[in-house]
Amino acid sequence: MNNSYKQLVKKYSSVLRDVTHIPQKEVEILLLHILDKNVIWLHINYNEICDKKVEQKLEQFVKKRATNYPLEYITSKASFYGETFKVQDGVLIPRPETEILVEKAESILKNIDNPKVVEVGVGSGIISVMLALLIDDIEIVAVDINEKALALAYQNAIKHKVEDKITFIKSDIFSQVDVKNFDMCISNPPYIANDYKLPPNVKYEPSCALFGGNVGDELLKDIIRVTSNNNIKYLLCEMGYDQKKPLEDFLETFDTLSVKFYKDLEAFDRGFEVEFK
Repeated sequence: MNNSYKQLVKKYSSVLRDVTHIPQKEVEILLLHILDKNVIWLHINYNEICDKKVEQKLEQFVKKRATNYPLEYITSKASFYGETFKVQDGVLIPRPETEILVEKAESILKNIDNPKVVEVGVGSGIISVMLALLIDDIEIVAVDINEKALALAYQNAIKHKVEDKITFIKSDIFSQVDVKNFDMCISNPPYIANDYKLPPNVKYEPSCALFGGNVGDELLKDIIRVTSNNNIKYLLCEMGYDQKKPLEDFLETFDTLSVKFYKDLEAFDRGFEVEFK
């Protein structure tokens, strides 16, 4: 006898109990992904009988998720700043804390006419695409060393109809970029130390987007250095929770008008904004 949607959600929630703190919600997300329906439809039809093929597909997805394989890679999408973005394995999954970085960038850029921005490490494109949506007259150059990330970011730019505002370039920081006249550099670079043991839910994400060197802040320091050397006025970066002091000391060696560090929603040190002289 076939199960109802409600019975299936209950059945498979128990399988994900050790993987996520919201097992029922995740089973619903997987089910809705298969059905291509929204949550309102599901709750109206909770007691209806589910097709056997849908249940088989759900079982397959739940078993995959139970290995800590990211939900976003299964559904090929993630929510960020109220928008939906395409994601895929081999490219870093968007994190909610990066929304703070976008907010801080917007507050500066909205006061600059025709701002020009370079993003280092575009990943899935969430930062560049959101800034292109938020700032009408912006020009963005988005760079990454990962061709898969660049291709995905371009798809997200097309999805949100901002591809005319963003130029995508394969480049190691600014090596392939003409950086004249940029107002801002923004980056959520790899900042985890190479020997750090990742939690199980992160092990499927690309190491090149996570690990920043033996200490972890090497790439951040490179970005600070090249941004200053190329006379870019503003630099905004995300960072590791334990990197404030070494980066504070490093930034003291540069001519700056202001250096501000900020915390994420869980009160961890999460990023900084610099205005150079």
